[in-house]
Amino acid sequence: MTGTSRPHPGPTGAGRREHPGPSGAGTGRARTADRIDDEADAWLVGKAQLGSVDAYEVLIRRHRDRIHRIALRMLGNRDDAEDITQDVVIQVWTALAGFAGDSMFTTWLYRIVVNRCISHLKRRRHDTPLEDPDIVRSPGADTHAEARGRLRAALGALAVLPPDQRAPIVLVDIEQLSYDEAASILGVSEPTVRGRLSRGRRQLAQTMREWT
Repeated sequence: MTGTSRPHPGPTGAGRREHPGPSGAGTGRARTADRIDDEADAWLVGKAQLGSVDAYEVLIRRHRDRIHRIALRMLGNRDDAEDITQDVVIQVWTALAGFAGDSMFTTWLYRIVVNRCISHLKRRRHDTPLEDPDIVRSPGADTHAEARGRLRAALGALAVLPPDQRAPIVLVDIEQLSYDEAASILGVSEPTVRGRLSRGRRQLAQTMREWT
């Protein structure tokens, strides 16, 4: 699993799946970057499976931001998202021994994150409005009350979607993963992902009608 080549396992661009425009050159560059990221992950996974804590720490640093981001957008609560992130970091270290490389490491990893979030949502008695993880606090931001209200309404609408509709919206519409990647992470077919997305988007649009 370790292979003979050793791509540099730096954290830049890890876990990213770009959706370039129609330019063939852009598509080729994106695919090359994805391949290098996947090879770096595979090398680090191999080292970590042999007991290298350093390799595991680098592997987690490459993906921790997206782990937390997915958890935050699935759960809508920063404390819960941080708890899930910490749990995943511990779980992945112990579970790596069973990772056979049948899928990309990111597919396997994000499946763990989403499943932990869905389990948490099922245990939780009520949904809470999602916080905005990307909002920039700056002088003068208070003048944009309508925009912030619309954003809060959208995040609140997302928070009340059933988990099976919320997950593909988070993965595809927010995290910009492909339908195929989302299907692999969720363990369902691509048509199922598209169907759940359609229902979720329709519900979001209905909830947000007063803002249009």
